[in-house]
Amino acid sequence: MLLANAVAVLHAAVVLFMLTGALLALRWPRLVLVHAPVALAVLAVNASGAPCPITTVELALRERAGAAPYDGGFLGNFLFAPLGLDVRSAGVQIGMYTVALGLNAVGYALLAERVRRRRAGLRVR
Repeated sequence: MLLANAVAVLHAAVVLFMLTGALLALRWPRLVLVHAPVALAVLAVNASGAPCPITTVELALRERAGAAPYDGGFLGNFLFAPLGLDVRSAGVQIGMYTVALGLNAVGYALLAERVRRRRAGLRVR
């Protein structure tokens, strides 16, 4: 069960990185080289409706340890279910995508503006 919990912690870290990586790249610009592919991969899995590979591994490890699997995916089980929300509902889906895309849009827009200013020869703080 320890390994399944470690995978769940890794999964949480991937989700947090996907949400905040573009903003973190404002401080550490080279982080974009890692964040962009991670964010695109997470988006591709979610948009395609395919099962998340990290969740698949975690559930297999839980089953092998004799623990009951959960339904609704990682976010559904660990974030939305405790709040009484159904991850499959339209409102929750819209909220998830709005937060994820919004944070990334802000981060990448600020990074693009920084690049534009540098190219224009303006001082960047």
